[in-house]
Amino acid sequence: MSSPAPFASAQNEWPPWWLRIAYRLAWNLKFRLCVQQVHAILTAAAHIQFRANNGAEPEIMLLELFGVLEVAGETVLKILPISLALGVVFAVLTHWSACNPGQPWWRKREIVTDVTYWFMIPLGARFVRIGLLIVGAALFFGIYGAQGLMDFYENGHGPLSRLPLWTQAIVFLVLSDLLMYWNHRLFHGSHLWKYHAVHHSSEDLDWISAARFHPINLFLGSVAVDVVLLLIGISPDVMLWIGPFTTAHSAFVHANLKWDLGPFRYVLASPVFHRWHHTPLEKGGNKNFASTFPVLDLLFGTWYMPKNELPQAYGIDDRNFPEGFAAQMVYPFKQ
Repeated sequence: MSSPAPFASAQNEWPPWWLRIAYRLAWNLKFRLCVQQVHAILTAAAHIQFRANNGAEPEIMLLELFGVLEVAGETVLKILPISLALGVVFAVLTHWSACNPGQPWWRKREIVTDVTYWFMIPLGARFVRIGLLIVGAALFFGIYGAQGLMDFYENGHGPLSRLPLWTQAIVFLVLSDLLMYWNHRLFHGSHLWKYHAVHHSSEDLDWISAARFHPINLFLGSVAVDVVLLLIGISPDVMLWIGPFTTAHSAFVHANLKWDLGPFRYVLASPVFHRWHHTPLEKGGNKNFASTFPVLDLLFGTWYMPKNELPQAYGIDDRNFPEGFAAQMVYPFKQ
């Protein structure tokens, strides 16, 4: 019995070319995904497809799927210390400077749902991001070979890759925030709101709510923007700086803090700035779309920061919105 060969050009070759590319790409892109994870997922996918087509025993396929879950579980365990650190920091800060009175974050009503999002959604986003980079290089640049893809992505390409890495990081932040601003506004439209409503559904808004995104919202939003900016030539090494900043800042702006950053309120998004965005749509829910730089809202007329007033109520107007993770995944498709 021959090895699985998803593409005719690699019929007698194992591992296939696309698996070797993903293996090496994961290492060089440094997307905080260990090489073994990408290897395990793609290997299992190829084996499952091959054995399903050749009448393999279900037990073998299940064992390979279990291997994927095991490696993904190891990643979740690596995220755990960072999450605990953020939880302690924001618990202390909220105790002294809470925006809204109430229970501490670990006693919020939907804590199990938010913790599930916090670990599961970013994990899936990392795998999808790498897959889209491989597909994007093939579709838009006709690059299929392993060496060609590595040369294409390793240090970026084109004029942008020749800039100093810190300059590329700034370009990445500015362009991504501009793209995400308009992407965010699109998701507040009638056709896409049902997916974005998941993010706005948290009534006990806190730092742990930051990852509450429906996968479609996430994949068509931040993941797609990351892929576009890397495809135009920015070095993947900027993610070593951008990744930690984005995680920390996203948790920060969702935290239950009454900080507006004073004179820097127009420079960097603050908790008060973003918490207004989570108020009802008729209040501030259709304002403050910028993820990082509020000056975008000033430029495009969507700035909302009333003086001497703090946001109070959060959530959406659908009183039948489900509380559980699984039900929220299905919710948009029932609308």
